[in-house]
Amino acid sequence: MYPYDYYLPYHYYPGRRDPESAYAQISGSKLAPYLQGYVLFKDVPNGAEVTVEVIGLPKYRPAHGDVAPIGPHGFHIHENGDCAMGDETDPFQQAGGHWNPYNQPHGHHPGDFPVLFSNDGYARMSFFTNRFKSKDIIGKAIIIHQNPDDYRSQPSGDAGKRIGCGVIRAY
Repeated sequence: MYPYDYYLPYHYYPGRRDPESAYAQISGSKLAPYLQGYVLFKDVPNGAEVTVEVIGLPKYRPAHGDVAPIGPHGFHIHENGDCAMGDETDPFQQAGGHWNPYNQPHGHHPGDFPVLFSNDGYARMSFFTNRFKSKDIIGKAIIIHQNPDDYRSQPSGDAGKRIGCGVIRAY
């Protein structure tokens, strides 16, 4: 530690390191007004551990005819850290498409996550990914979708409307 370096703002500190964790606070759209929760990203050897906990997910409704199911819920990192509501019937479009820095087919983007299963509106899970570290996703957005991901449609799949959003920030 240099003498008096505690007076320097964080961005001027010569020994600054990349963040080793990140988080997103999730808020729901008008389509899921009670949806709230968080996603934590913690760097671990060879990747990151992702933990999510949310409440207020919509009640499950199975598919019938040409109507898609509601839940399990698609869960992804999107390109832009912008959770502006925009059109209330099709919210969070400013977040852009799935984060796909390596131009991989859908289902193998670094931003593709397992679906969230609602347990009476509550979901919690943790998983490991070797596709990024926390520093790579700061400034992106987490999106929770109304429907499960089809993992077929290209380039971003078809998980239905966006019902929750949170900007990923350094922790």
